[in-house]
Amino acid sequence: MAAMAAAQINYHIMGYFPITPSTEIAQILDTMKAKGQHDIHLIPADGEHGSAGICYGAAASGARVFNATSANGLLYMLEQLPVQSGTRFPMVLNLVTRAVSGPLDIQGDHSDLYYALNTGWVILLARTPQDVYDLNIIALKLAEHKDVRLPVIVAYDGFFTSHQKRKVEYFKDAEVVQTFIGDQPTEYPHILDRDHPVTVGPYMSNQDLINNNFQQSEALYNAEEVFKELAAEYKQYSGRDYPLLDLYQMEDAEVALFLVNSAAETAKDVVDQLRAKGIKAGVVSPTILRPFPAEALRHALKNVKALLVGERADSYGAHGANLTHEVKSTLQEDPDNNTVVLSRVFGVGGKNFYPDEAEAFFQLTIDVVNGKSPKSFDYFGHTPGNLEHAKAFEVQTKPSEYNSGLIKVTPDDESGKLKVKLPPLRQLTSKPKRLAPGHGACPGCGIFPGLELFFKGIEGDVVTLFHTGCGFVTTTGYPHSSHKQSFMHNLFQNGPATLSGAVEAFFEKKRRGEIEVDDDFTFVMITGDGGMDIGMGSAVGTALRNHKMIILEYDNEGYMNTGSQLSYSTPLGHMTSTSNVGKTQQGKAFHHKDTAQIMAETNIPYVFTGTEAYPQDLVKKAAKAQWYAQNEGLVYGKLLITCPLNWKADESQGETIMKSAVDSCFFPLYEVEKGETTITYDPEAKGKRIELSDWLKAMGKTKHLIRPENENLLKGFEAEVDRRWNRLKAKHEHPSL
Repeated sequence: MAAMAAAQINYHIMGYFPITPSTEIAQILDTMKAKGQHDIHLIPADGEHGSAGICYGAAASGARVFNATSANGLLYMLEQLPVQSGTRFPMVLNLVTRAVSGPLDIQGDHSDLYYALNTGWVILLARTPQDVYDLNIIALKLAEHKDVRLPVIVAYDGFFTSHQKRKVEYFKDAEVVQTFIGDQPTEYPHILDRDHPVTVGPYMSNQDLINNNFQQSEALYNAEEVFKELAAEYKQYSGRDYPLLDLYQMEDAEVALFLVNSAAETAKDVVDQLRAKGIKAGVVSPTILRPFPAEALRHALKNVKALLVGERADSYGAHGANLTHEVKSTLQEDPDNNTVVLSRVFGVGGKNFYPDEAEAFFQLTIDVVNGKSPKSFDYFGHTPGNLEHAKAFEVQTKPSEYNSGLIKVTPDDESGKLKVKLPPLRQLTSKPKRLAPGHGACPGCGIFPGLELFFKGIEGDVVTLFHTGCGFVTTTGYPHSSHKQSFMHNLFQNGPATLSGAVEAFFEKKRRGEIEVDDDFTFVMITGDGGMDIGMGSAVGTALRNHKMIILEYDNEGYMNTGSQLSYSTPLGHMTSTSNVGKTQQGKAFHHKDTAQIMAETNIPYVFTGTEAYPQDLVKKAAKAQWYAQNEGLVYGKLLITCPLNWKADESQGETIMKSAVDSCFFPLYEVEKGETTITYDPEAKGKRIELSDWLKAMGKTKHLIRPENENLLKGFEAEVDRRWNRLKAKHEHPSL
């Protein structure tokens, strides 16, 4: 319904980055775009920070702008949100609420929403899918109103609301929506008005910023009255009413719950049951959160004896979460109000909220009325935990011996490059695996065969860090872990920096004698599922500092952990859930990013590409990678791995497809050792090069590229593959390049 509203409005721009559970908004809009159902220009960003920048730049250019995000995505763009509101450029952002890590949890709570409270954005709350549609339409008109002119967030519960299947009334004719919203105001300054140049976001002295903030504050308070006007106008179009507060049976309520979004719907059924027993119960749920509807709330609670504020997030150490304190502050302004306010944190991390739990909340308020004194603030539905069980998540397997003594790596006296002596691969199979059986990956997933083969070339102990992605999610479902050696997780944008901190801590503790001199680790960061888009800046910074560690990218050509959206590693023309194939587009519109070449340009000691389809080549490169990481500095490796589910290929064909990618020269096998490029497998020289189309036709996601009507697109793809291959050959033949 968010996508439907956006399509009917027909925004100019959507800058986006996929994150669960908001991803489907961009996916649905892309599918509609492929069918010619709207004209929104969808721009896939390199991360949420970038998506916020795209949206801000478009808004500053006078465009109507739309975006969607969740959880850590909101936090990553958080720096940009006050910039947009402080310079007063309208847009609409859908926040599909989700738990903020760590540890990582993709289910719905309000810990992300609470970070938005101080951004200066108007915040609307949608309890149901119907609300999502209607409030998205009202939001743009509110944002553009002359007395507001601020960006607006429409927030609703991840999975509880976002993935419901409910009947929703919507306008069949988009012109009705566009008539309600009206023409875009023309009086706002923007950077594309050549006759009226404007400076946006100037440097402010300390004496001036307070004036700007005052004007912004007044505009935000104006949004309350404007929202009421627009809601009344919208009711004339739709028949649906959106008051500041959704009040259920509050006319004479003596006990009540204050709940945000979907939980309020659950509690309404309990109110009916309590009313049948003669208990005057009610539910209050805000439709607008910023500005906070203080006067309306004071009026709604004038007769309430006990109120429980339930919140799906905490404000640690504040004796109650954010809205608890706002409710208390609001009531303090009314000297005649004697409502006792209780606070309970519940439903964190997507924990379900059932009617019997709403009944338990009401019982606490009834206890207050009956003279009892429940704790003012507490958690609800939690397990306190026991420190005696703290070791339960430590790896339960006995330490294995990873030193085989079978691999010999020595520097060549003349060239200084490394020589590697490998035993037959069957001998290396005796080395224990780094990952225990039991991960939850899809059948045919190439991540773990690729990683385990790489680790066959690594001797001794490792410390690994995984970015968010399939490799992380499928191996660490609490309280279980597939990792047999020490492991940690951090988010896409900060994995390389995090592991570099661990590396330097290891060497510093060793220098101080706090770690045995003979102890050693190889530090390996695993990235994939598009991790070298949002994580590229951190990776380049880590490379420039040249920390002694390995960054290993498994390339499955998309954001597979969120449902196969395009990433910058997705090749031209490939179909994903955000690069659909239809009458107006034929898959991804631009070429894939060559991360190995980018990292090689940072002058790190060793860069390589590999795939399990050529196992000896990969194991040999792994051995080199370890030597360089332990002796000289950063190593970057890129593995092509198969993803049958999203490549739309039979799981038994993974090795064949990867070989075809190599033999077509799409994914060449090479290494850059101390700045010199060596092709380690040349299909042309061996007479095994195949046509690019032979690789493409093996996957369902690329079969459309073989059609006659896409001949020019295929030729463009072939030309780019040839260009990159020829440049690589030139570097191989001329070491100085």
